[in-house]
Amino acid sequence: MTHLSSSRPDNPARIGRIVPKALLAAAIGLTLSSCSNSDNAADASAAASTEALNLYNWSEYMPQEILDGFEEETGIAVNYTTFDSNEAMYAKLKLLDDSSQYDLAIPSTYYVEKMAKEGLLQELDKSKLSNFKNLDTSFTNTKVDPDNKYSIPYMWGSTGLAINGDSVDPATVNSWNDLWDPKYKGQVMLTNDVREVFGMALLTLGYSGNSSNPDEIKAAYDKLTTLMPNVKTFNSDATRMPYIEGETSLGMTWNGEAVMANDEGLTSLAYKYPTEGAILWMDNFVIPKNAKQVDAAHKFIDYLLRPENAKIVSEEIGYASPNQAARELMDESVRNNPTIYPSKDVLAKAEFQEDVGDEALQVYQQYWDKLKTGR
Repeated sequence: MTHLSSSRPDNPARIGRIVPKALLAAAIGLTLSSCSNSDNAADASAAASTEALNLYNWSEYMPQEILDGFEEETGIAVNYTTFDSNEAMYAKLKLLDDSSQYDLAIPSTYYVEKMAKEGLLQELDKSKLSNFKNLDTSFTNTKVDPDNKYSIPYMWGSTGLAINGDSVDPATVNSWNDLWDPKYKGQVMLTNDVREVFGMALLTLGYSGNSSNPDEIKAAYDKLTTLMPNVKTFNSDATRMPYIEGETSLGMTWNGEAVMANDEGLTSLAYKYPTEGAILWMDNFVIPKNAKQVDAAHKFIDYLLRPENAKIVSEEIGYASPNQAARELMDESVRNNPTIYPSKDVLAKAEFQEDVGDEALQVYQQYWDKLKTGR
């Protein structure tokens, strides 16, 4: 893919600070207030303590330590609601657009572009994001969101091959095409993501994973129908779990999920970048058009942009951080882990996901529905 337009993921470690200086004025006011005013101030304080930010995110994609730290510092609680695909997130935000149900969401880059075009997002106030400067400029001012008008990078990563070395020799699986081998009947896991699954098939055919050509999409569908006997399950809630539970032996996964699986005891799970190229994605903070807690949303984003907090997120959930200052704080074992931070050679062959347009997306969705219902 290009310089930086991208897509999504999840993890159990992933679950689950700008302090307003205007508080100084409140403090001065309190010193001059009467008992009655003190009561009013107490009421206001109680109200502030119940202020809540409604965050809509991938499941297991935010450390609890971060949520707790933000609430402790700001007094703003975070209500954490999850989705398992960009399509589900988009449909809900569009359907509930007027309800102001969510203050902050984390879609993948290609959906940022789509939602911005449809007027579903509001512009960010970067004067409230003092830590924006910590981001690696390779991940900002992209063609899908020039000048980061609507989005702030959160995490980025890859979708590649997962092989459980306890049942399959990782040395024998190097290509997406290897998943089609008949000997793997009923052993393959695919992500529950139309763009990723079709992107994989398109790459095996020599096409771009971002194709909008109906003939190429159909060719990918035709090839995927021949993979279905090997497919045991689709999973985008926690892609490591089918491997940990022994349900599947090989297939797709997100790099952070592979890191988590290793940390959780499945040290035999190997993560590999396929010879045709990995699928790359980036997830981003956005503020829905009718969000109510806009100031709180900016505070949360800026809190996550602090190097020490971005470091916590990356190290706990296993994905790469676009925060350059955070990477400088990381242990070398993390910074140099190729599963998290791929080499330049791997990146040169990989492709970031991009918006293919509504017309092509409808074609993808039609074939996706046929693929899953025809199993």
